Amino acid sequence: MVDLGWKSVGVLELTALPSIDKDSWVPLVRETDVLLVAGGDALYLCHWMRQSGLADLLPSLQAVYVGMSAGSMVMAPNIGEFFVGWTPPNGGDKALGLVDFAMFPHLDHEMLPGNTMAAAERWAAEMEGPAYALDDETAIKVIDGAVEVVSEGHWKLFSP
Repeated sequence: MVDLGWKSVGVLELTALPSIDKDSWVPLVRETDVLLVAGGDALYLCHWMRQSGLADLLPSLQAVYVGMSAGSMVMAPNIGEFFVGWTPPNGGDKALGLVDFAMFPHLDHEMLPGNTMAAAERWAAEMEGPAYALDDETAIKVIDGAVEVVSEGHWKLFSP
């Protein structure tokens, strides 16, 4: 994603931000056009977004937020036990809650044999709100609370 012809690309190391004066990095983030947040462990990412102060900053930014995998999941109210790897200090599966739905990424991915539609259905049955199962050819666009699925692949919305 960083090789798409951006004018410039910077990196924020969330685990280092708590030790850096906010006046050094917050103005740069406020000027950013796009925040590209890649995958990993959604709860670890959430923890460090909170610890760094980035989570509090996100709602006020004018930037487009592009989340991939855990970078998307972290925006949900929670991720579901299926995806809990790293356990946060407070426990649980709570994420940032900046959107009102959860996501099951990498549906039917050949390198993730457990990410089947059957597994997504079991996961969704435990979620409290709307939940999407998405393959890697599918994205969710949210503008001012309006949700739109953009897909050349397959996906499913599970409603509570």
